[in-house]
Amino acid sequence: MSVFGAVDLSALAPKQGASPTTAPVSGAQGGAVLDSGGAGDLVVDVDASNLRDIVEASARVPVVVVLHTPRSQASTDLAALLERLAGEYAGRFQLARVDVDAAPEVAQALQATAVPTVIALIAGQPVPMFQGSVPEEQLRAVLDQLLEVAARNGVDGQVAVDASAQAAVPTEPEETEVEREAREAIERGDWAAAEAVYDHAIANAPADDELKAARNQVRMLARMDGQDPAELLAAADAPGAGLDAQLAGADAALALGDVNACLGRALEAVRSHSGEDREQARVRLLELFEVIGTTAPEVARARRQLATILY
Repeated sequence: MSVFGAVDLSALAPKQGASPTTAPVSGAQGGAVLDSGGAGDLVVDVDASNLRDIVEASARVPVVVVLHTPRSQASTDLAALLERLAGEYAGRFQLARVDVDAAPEVAQALQATAVPTVIALIAGQPVPMFQGSVPEEQLRAVLDQLLEVAARNGVDGQVAVDASAQAAVPTEPEETEVEREAREAIERGDWAAAEAVYDHAIANAPADDELKAARNQVRMLARMDGQDPAELLAAADAPGAGLDAQLAGADAALALGDVNACLGRALEAVRSHSGEDREQARVRLLELFEVIGTTAPEVARARRQLATILY
C-alpha cells in the first residue's frame, strides 16, 4: 500500500502545447456537463482507441483512471470500489478503467509500473494518486482533495447521470457487526484489535473461509503499515536475505498487485529453508493463498508447486 498523494497537487495548472496523451487540453470548462454516451459515460473502459477522448473529457470533468488486472484480486476490488464511489459522487468525476492486460499500450503511456495504480487527469494533465489498495475512508479523502484541486483549476463540471444509470451502480452489501468492529479498529490504526475481532468470529464459525481471508488481509496490511514496498523488495533481493526479508518481499509484491511475484517469492522461501523456518514460510504462503483467493488460477499453480517442494 504505497500512497503517493505527496505529489503537490496544489501546484497543478493547465499548460498548453504538449502531447495529447500526457499534456493538458486547452479550454477547460468550469461547470460543464459531460453528456452520457461513449466517453461521456460515468464509467468508461479505456484502450488506445478512446484514450484521447478521455484526455479531452478531463478538460471539463476530473477523470480518475484505475489501472487494474483481473489477475489481481486487490485491483479488482479497488476498481469495484471506485465504480461505487463514482455513483455516490453523482458524476463529479468520471472513472476510466484500464485493463493492463488488454491495453498494455495505455498502461505504458500512463507510465504505470504496478497494479493497481490510480492516477487522475485534470485538464489533460496526469496526476499520480496512489498504488496498491487503500481503505475506503482514505480513498474518499483523496477524491475530495482531487475535486478541490480540479475546481481551483476550472475543471468543475460533471458527468450527466440519469436515474437509471445511478440505479445500475453496484451497491455494497450491508456491513456486518464483525466488519464494522474490524473497520473501526483499522481506522484507529489498531491492527491487533482488528485481528482479534476476526479471531473471535472465527472461533464461533470455524468453517467460514471469508472470515479467515479477512483476518489474513488484516495481518498483511498490518505488516505493510508504514512500509515502502520498493525498499522491502530491495531488502528481499539483497545477498543473504533472511526468511523475514523474503516473506516481506512477498507481501510487497502483492501490495503492488504482482500476484505471481508474490507467490514465487513465498514458494522460494519455503524451498530454501528447512525445519521451523520452512513451516513458518509454508503457513505464510497458505495465508497469502487466502488473501489472493483460493480459486485464483495462480493459487492453484502455486499449490502444485508447494506439493512438489514438500513431497
